[in-house]
Amino acid sequence: MATPLSASTLLAALRAEGCAVVEYKSWRTHNRNHKGAWGPVNGVMIHHTVSSGENSSVALCYNGHSALPGPLCHTVGGKSRKLYMVGHGRANHAGSGDADVLRAVINETKLPADNEANTDGNSRFYGLEIVNLGNGKDQYPAAQYDAAVRWAAAICRTHGWGAGSVIGHKEWQPGKIDPHGPVEGRGSFDMNRFRADVAERLKHPANWSPGSSTPAPAKPQTPAPPKENDMATPYDLWAYKGRGETRDAYAYLRGTNADVKTLTTQVAALTATVNKLAQLAGSDVDTDRVVAAVEKAIADALANAGSA
Repeated sequence: MATPLSASTLLAALRAEGCAVVEYKSWRTHNRNHKGAWGPVNGVMIHHTVSSGENSSVALCYNGHSALPGPLCHTVGGKSRKLYMVGHGRANHAGSGDADVLRAVINETKLPADNEANTDGNSRFYGLEIVNLGNGKDQYPAAQYDAAVRWAAAICRTHGWGAGSVIGHKEWQPGKIDPHGPVEGRGSFDMNRFRADVAERLKHPANWSPGSSTPAPAKPQTPAPPKENDMATPYDLWAYKGRGETRDAYAYLRGTNADVKTLTTQVAALTATVNKLAQLAGSDVDTDRVVAAVEKAIADALANAGSA
């Protein structure tokens, strides 16, 4: 389970994945949150629009229709490969589905057959509507399919999910067939293959493209918890220290810190000594003036040492 991504974070993730994103109208605040929960989110769901025409399909998914108010998804995938953002928050796209399927998505295990509609999916899934008639003849261009893979991978990557968090509408709700139809150069739209394509993307950096030789990104290293004596060290230095990248600098600062503590103790002792000597010398001695002169001399000596 995860907290839904903010609109800005989602947009940045999609762009980092190489998606051609179009912000449509007031998509950032367009949702059905007043009708129910949005989150925690568990996965992404792929649909087809059962419509043709990029602009009209985007408008339909934003506005909805008499039987179902919009937004009807979060993103619309056009045949031009553009991804149109039409909503952020609860959207009318998933409807009720199978609780066993949701459990499998959460655990990223093999999906069972969807034979029930007993669980709200609008609160749990990001939805992508791909522009397609869904008649089994209308083809998904390769660029449109690739954009859909990138969309799903971007969300999974940002949440730390695997491809097992990706499902088709037809795997969620009994009676649904989407996404359906031929994909250019790939045969029919098969969700197992789609997940495999998402999984392949997730092995590489977000800007990877099939055919390139970009190596898989290194997994981020989490530094070990700080020891008691490390807590006074700035976090960024401590983090690098944990990776052994600035050990010399760290040792230098630790030594400097010890020197400063020693000098501070010495200054305090000298000040006390001057006060005592002034008292023994008699009332004619200006104690404050002597102390100030000594402290200034010490400060000048420290300044000169620091600039050497």
